[in-house]
Amino acid sequence: MSKAKPKSMEQLLEEALVPKDEQPYEVPGNWVWVKLGAIFEQEKEQIQPTGVEKYIGLEHLLSGGGIAEIGNTQGVKSKKVIFKKGDVLYGKLRPYLNKHTMVDFEGVASTDILVFRSPYLVLNKLLDIFLGLPYVIRYANENSNGINLPRVSPKAMLNLPFPLPPVPEQKRIADKIERLFAKIDEAKRLIEEVKESIERRRAVILEKAFKGQLGTNDPSEKSILETSDDLSEKDVIPKEQWPYEVPGNWVWVKFGVVAKLFNGYAFKSTDYSDEGIPIIRISDLNGMETTPETAVRVPRELYNEKFLVRKGDLLIAMSGATTGKIGIYNSDEIAMQNQRVGNIKTINDNILYAAYRNYFVISSSTEISKLAYGGAQPNISGALIESLPFPLPPLNEQKRIAEKLDNLLEKLENEKQLVLAVEEKLDLLKQSVLQKAFRGELGTNDPNDGHAMELVKEALLSSSGQR
Repeated sequence: MSKAKPKSMEQLLEEALVPKDEQPYEVPGNWVWVKLGAIFEQEKEQIQPTGVEKYIGLEHLLSGGGIAEIGNTQGVKSKKVIFKKGDVLYGKLRPYLNKHTMVDFEGVASTDILVFRSPYLVLNKLLDIFLGLPYVIRYANENSNGINLPRVSPKAMLNLPFPLPPVPEQKRIADKIERLFAKIDEAKRLIEEVKESIERRRAVILEKAFKGQLGTNDPSEKSILETSDDLSEKDVIPKEQWPYEVPGNWVWVKFGVVAKLFNGYAFKSTDYSDEGIPIIRISDLNGMETTPETAVRVPRELYNEKFLVRKGDLLIAMSGATTGKIGIYNSDEIAMQNQRVGNIKTINDNILYAAYRNYFVISSSTEISKLAYGGAQPNISGALIESLPFPLPPLNEQKRIAEKLDNLLEKLENEKQLVLAVEEKLDLLKQSVLQKAFRGELGTNDPNDGHAMELVKEALLSSSGQR
């Protein structure tokens, strides 16, 4: 039986090049639009791990590019894909997560990771950068199959149009991106330091507030124990049990003496509708400005006063990874809470000022989350929250503390927003650099470099065995 006749270079190029009308955008004249599979080989070889190999699963890749950590194959029973130093890894499952990296070591990868390889190391670097472009993410999503677990096929990725520069320009692009990104990353590192400083100052302010150290306390004011008939000596924590010292006209009580936590209701997903009463779930809790904008709804006939949420109510996550997460409901539209959300309500407005209560719970959210019990699905009970020691100043002092915290924390929040705006501009700058890099607009392209078509031909001859 005779062997199939080798394809001509014209045939190989016709299969490899992207037709003019399918090219995403214009590139310099000595570049060429080529299908990814024409210059990158997808490595498919699999082995049964022995337990000593370095391992990369989807969980080890960062969204947006990079590696979070390196795993190992101890206990791995199924075959995995081999990768070598310099290869590019790309997560085909949920491609919208944009997980990719170029590795500097050998190992094995999950079969949900595609392994691409080129003999040109600089080209591998460019591919890793290229995979993070919005254009590529959009392409991968549009070519994915599956609803709950969408995957982009290897064939679709091998047909991905890739703008190929000549080899000298590849090196210049990679070098310039590296220099520019180093400067951007240094600026982002400084921004992280500022953000951490803001959070530290915020924590110090809150700590001082509940120690009576904001300079607002009036020692001539009588304690609530002296002015209220609704509080007695039996409600007060003995001084020898105080967590720390507070001003002399403050008292320590258990939080449950002044506030109670009310649980929500287990609404069924089949109850949800497009209209009706919003149901606040953990995913809706958003700090000081929780609203029903993202909430699901149930028909009005399921209205129940017991689970009602009104403007100003203090909501808290009672289970899951975000146990202790806070939300202050800020809407005139009434809502209800589901079973994983607690509603902390003041027992007596003449004893406890709501804003002071809110700041206390916000400042204690980390401590509250530590009280959660259970492994995979931690939970916290209302009884545990109500058992927290609570520093109770005179009512007017509570109001002064809340007012001062409003002012101080607002200034910190404004500072944080300015920093976040700068951070966003740096992210946009990175994207701009990447967009320009693969359009030949970095100012590095030299029309005298020769044409990238020669590299394509070399790759095609090598892959077809005609070299």
